[in-house]
Amino acid sequence: MSVCYNKLCKLMIDRKMKKKDLIALSGISRSTVAKLTHDENVNTDVLVRICKALECDVGDIMEVIPDENN
Repeated sequence: MSVCYNKLCKLMIDRKMKKKDLIALSGISRSTVAKLTHDENVNTDVLVRICKALECDVGDIMEVIPDENN
């Protein structure tokens, strides 16, 4: 399984937010934002901080993609 953060990108576009705005609101680092941009795994604490900052649920910012082999 892999993760996809396209929902986060769409949410940020809808709210007219830039990456620097997300960093300022949530307190996450630029390297973490880079991981999110490349659909890499991040700590659940990071996801919680983003959800608190954006007042949303984790399902609003990410989705789990099943492997094609399953």
